Amino acid sequence: MLNEEQRTKNKDKRWFSRRVFLVLFSIFYSLYSFPQCAMCRAALESEESGVQAEAINDGIVYLMVIPYLLVAVAGYAIYRMKYAKKKEENVELKIK
Repeated sequence: MLNEEQRTKNKDKRWFSRRVFLVLFSIFYSLYSFPQCAMCRAALESEESGVQAEAINDGIVYLMVIPYLLVAVAGYAIYRMKYAKKKEENVELKIK
């Protein structure tokens, strides 16, 4: 029988390996996906040149990136506010 410490270590290893598998699966699975809905793809595949299809793909990817940028900017702003507040507290402590 395993003691409590060994059980905890085994549980942590399983949790970590499951996370790694999930991340790797998500990365590699997304490599084969297409950023188009089925109707757009069917309409654009009937066309001889792929220029319009590539333009639609680029537009979809562009629209997908905007929310991530907004979240990143908001996260950075929150980080800066917390950093400034912590800096003010340190200055106040030095003055006292």
